[in-house]
Amino acid sequence: MNENNNENEMQQEILPVQEEYKAPKKKCRCKIGKRTKKYIAFGLACALIGGLAGFGCSCLVKGGTSTVIEGKRENTVIQTVSVDTSKQMTAAEVYAANVKSTVGITTQVTTNYWGFQTTSAASGSGFVYSDDGYILTNYHVIEDASEISVTDYDGNSYDAKLVGFDESNDIAVLKVDAENLSPVVIGDSDNMNVGDGVVAIGNPLGELTFSLTTGVVSALDREVTLSSGTTMALIQTDCAINSGNSGGALFNLYGEVVGITNAKYSSSSSTEASIDNIGFAIPINTVKSIVDSIIEKGYIAKPFIGVSVADVSEESQGYGLPQGASVQKVTEDSPAKKAGLQVNDIITAVDGKEITGKSELAEIIAKCEVGDKLKLTVYRQGDTVSVTVTVGENVTSALTETDDDDEQSQLQQFAQQFGEQYGEQQMPFGFGN
Repeated sequence: MNENNNENEMQQEILPVQEEYKAPKKKCRCKIGKRTKKYIAFGLACALIGGLAGFGCSCLVKGGTSTVIEGKRENTVIQTVSVDTSKQMTAAEVYAANVKSTVGITTQVTTNYWGFQTTSAASGSGFVYSDDGYILTNYHVIEDASEISVTDYDGNSYDAKLVGFDESNDIAVLKVDAENLSPVVIGDSDNMNVGDGVVAIGNPLGELTFSLTTGVVSALDREVTLSSGTTMALIQTDCAINSGNSGGALFNLYGEVVGITNAKYSSSSSTEASIDNIGFAIPINTVKSIVDSIIEKGYIAKPFIGVSVADVSEESQGYGLPQGASVQKVTEDSPAKKAGLQVNDIITAVDGKEITGKSELAEIIAKCEVGDKLKLTVYRQGDTVSVTVTVGENVTSALTETDDDDEQSQLQQFAQQFGEQYGEQQMPFGFGN
């Protein structure tokens, strides 16, 4: 409790360790005045008359054959190879074994304002996930990027394609046209203890490429709210994590990736005391199944039960309610609905293990496979009941609208703004290609 109070007093802010320009996302529709509508109607009429005069009976419909092309491809299959990682290594040995699996990522963000294009660059880190060119990094590293390039330790540069991403977990999967790369060894982030040694390899500041920093695990399952507003359960480490380190790997001393560095503590004011060596990484176990789903299926498949939950406040606990995850909403036709969960139920334990709130429940569900059964202990209006839920699968797209759509949306936004300003008058200028 004292720790939380101190953090609030210092008004600290947790920032993604990445410096980049974020283009605004805009949606709108154009507004057309009455006079403009008349011009359009007149133009269409002229076009129609001209078409009839020039082509005569070309408006007659003749029978024919239409061809529809349907694409087929083999699904990507990830082959897992086990290696012996029982030998503990020095930091130097971990670096030597993995520096060629580390990459630098540079992005170009192009924004169209007032008919002029502005381009800015951002840099981050990543690592080789598979030998045929799949690269793993943070979503915020490549967000809004129009171009992405990947550079390896030997200086080879590749154009990268965005395969998919999961913004809520701050991960993105890239693909480069390369073979026989040196992938990292994926570890078990659940098999860690506070005090275990870890090392991070990345590109701090986007300039100090392939740098190694060392430290220990400072805390596990630290609930952190990023500057974007997203709350995540992260590994806390005292490895030096700075801008440009985003997306790089956090290794244990067995040479295994246990996390993806993505954030650091930062003071919100220059008058506050400086904050050193409080960095964070996404546990690899949290996102591995999502990454594999993006690569193999082209979409994100997450285990879910279909409830929205919140923590039971200390004030409510003072009135006799137990700690746990309070059900705020139950999705129709979801596993939770079918199992009989109700709004205002408080989930206090899963498979006999007590939980303190929503983060623990989400972590348990994230580690489940579709079809797993969870026995929930539920507090309901003074009684304790048992509910068995069969874990389902929630499928979402791994990609969003294209850059062309974004640009068109921006142009439409300007059109709307000027249409509202000038009403039925003519637009002060037009938009070209």
